[in-house]
Amino acid sequence: MTDVVSLLKARNQTVATAESLTAGLLCATIVDTPGASAVVRGGLIVYATELKHELAGVDQQLLDEHGAVHPDVAVQLAEGARKRCRSDWGIGLTGVAGPDPQDGVAPGTVHIGLSGPGVSTVRTITVSGDRAAVRSGAVEKALVLLSDHLLITEDGN
Repeated sequence: MTDVVSLLKARNQTVATAESLTAGLLCATIVDTPGASAVVRGGLIVYATELKHELAGVDQQLLDEHGAVHPDVAVQLAEGARKRCRSDWGIGLTGVAGPDPQDGVAPGTVHIGLSGPGVSTVRTITVSGDRAAVRSGAVEKALVLLSDHLLITEDGN
């Protein structure tokens, strides 16, 4: 996997997270890399649904209509992290780690939102396994999503 910290450093850019199912694991994984303090602005742990609105600014009507596990929630989490932490990039994660469904959504369903310069996107994945596997799989795919966009915009493609 491409080193996200190196890519961000090379671009003089920063990242922040708003995490639900991963509860800070993404931000912790990024800061495991030496030099991360130059690029990580911070993170919001918004495990409780009401905190998605209160801390990350997710639209309350969206939460009321679709629940906390929805692609648009992931995008708004990413945008909220970016805005509230004043970073160049924001990553939002929401999903169901299991073992039980949540709001009719199957365990292993993960929505990863990304917000950055000229970018607002979401990727939905399904991860097999127990809670730990779903959470670590979500972190891995979130880092790949950010890395892919950093490489695309770096190359001008």
